[in-house]
Amino acid sequence: MNGPCEEALLNKLLNEMDGLREDAEILFVLTTNRPDQLERALASRPGRIDQAIEFPLPDEEGRRQLARLYAYGLPMGPEVVELIVRRTAGGSPALIKELMRRAAQFLLEGGNANLQPQHIDAALEEMLFSGGSLNPSLLGATGVPQPS
Repeated sequence: MNGPCEEALLNKLLNEMDGLREDAEILFVLTTNRPDQLERALASRPGRIDQAIEFPLPDEEGRRQLARLYAYGLPMGPEVVELIVRRTAGGSPALIKELMRRAAQFLLEGGNANLQPQHIDAALEEMLFSGGSLNPSLLGATGVPQPS
């Protein structure tokens, strides 16, 4: 706890969770990117958290599907899709979504008809390497390898 306000808020949440009737039919959904930092009062008492579901980073097929989804119909050949899959290994869905948004901007600026590898490269360069040190962390790209 960083202060009395946070502690009061947590206590209010815990009281509400514990004080519900058994037949209340209320579902609490809690999300975190840092389960190791959950407050012990929340995580260690039986019945407060009944199930934890992990959403791992997408595998190759997942990244392929996300690239197509977030392309929103932009024309791109299979070689571009495979480049995205390779270059986003270890990356989050948020990274792929932002990559496709920025690649589309480069496509529009260049006047091309189809998304090209250079659009992907330029977008990744801007997002992860020249855009500032905070970007990879915010976009879920900490495991994405730098281009060789």
